[in-house]
Amino acid sequence: MFKGSIVAIVTPFKNNELDEQALCDLIEWHITEGTDAIVPCGTTGESATLEYDEHYRVIELAIQVANGRVPVIAGTGANATAETIMMTKKAKEMGADGALLVTPYYNKPTQEGLYRHYKAIAEAVDIPQVLYNVPGRTAVNLLPQTVARLAEIENIVAIKEATGDMKQVSEVLRLCGDSITVLSGDDFTTFPLMLLGGKGTISVSANVAPKDLSAMCKALLEGNIEEARRLHFKLEPLNKGMFIETNPISVKTALSLMGKIQEEMRLPLCPMSAGNNDKLKNILINYGLELK
Repeated sequence: MFKGSIVAIVTPFKNNELDEQALCDLIEWHITEGTDAIVPCGTTGESATLEYDEHYRVIELAIQVANGRVPVIAGTGANATAETIMMTKKAKEMGADGALLVTPYYNKPTQEGLYRHYKAIAEAVDIPQVLYNVPGRTAVNLLPQTVARLAEIENIVAIKEATGDMKQVSEVLRLCGDSITVLSGDDFTTFPLMLLGGKGTISVSANVAPKDLSAMCKALLEGNIEEARRLHFKLEPLNKGMFIETNPISVKTALSLMGKIQEEMRLPLCPMSAGNNDKLKNILINYGLELK
C-alpha cells in the first residue's frame, strides 16, 4: 500500500506560527519531484511541540494540497493509547490515507503492552496503520516477534523500522513475509533494508533531495541495483549532514539555506551552531544543491 520515497516532512514556522504557504509549497514541490507519499506531523515535523489545533491543521493542509495525487500518512502517535486513538480518528475524518504510530515513549511498556496498544488502535479506527519503531527516541524496542503478532491484524499494513539494526530488520522480514510492508526509518539504512526486501523509506533526506531519493527507491523496486548503489553513495554525505545536530535542526537549516522555509524551530530545539552551519552549507554545495 505504501512504498517508495515517503518524506517525513518538516513543519515550517514563521514568527512561531505555522507557515501554511511554505508547507503547501513544499508539498507541491515534493509531488513534482517524484515523492511517493507525505508524512506530516512525524518526528521531523516537530509533532511533540504542536498544539492539537496546529497538529490537525498540518494534516488537513497536507490532505488538501496532495488532493489524492499521493497518499498522506498522518503522524498521530502518542504515549497514551486513548490520545492516539483520538488523534487517529480525527486524521481519518479529515481524509488521511493512513496513520503513522510511534511506539509509546517515556512509559516504556512491555512487549505485551505494545501489542495491546496497537491492537486497541486498530480496532478503534479503521484506517491503514504504520507502526513506527525508533528506540533511540522512545526508550522501547518493538521486537520482531511482536511485529509478527501485529501483522496478523488487517489494518496494520507497514512498519517504519528506525533501529538501524539490519539483523532486526531481517528477522521482521523473515517472520512477517508479505503480511506487512517494511520501510526504512533511517536514511543510512534505506539501501540495505530494501535489498533485504523492504519496500521504501520514510525519509529525512527526502526533504532536501526528493528527486534522488525517489529515483533510488524506484531503482531498487525495479531491481536496478547498480543505479541504486550509485545514488546511495551520492546521498551518503547528505544523509550524514542531516544529523550534524538533532533532527530536524539540520534539515530545517538546509531548507532555509535553499530558500524554502524560515530557519525556525520550536524550543527546546534551537538554531544550529555557526560552525555546524558552515559544515552543512559545504555539504549542500558539494552535493550540488542551489542555495539562496
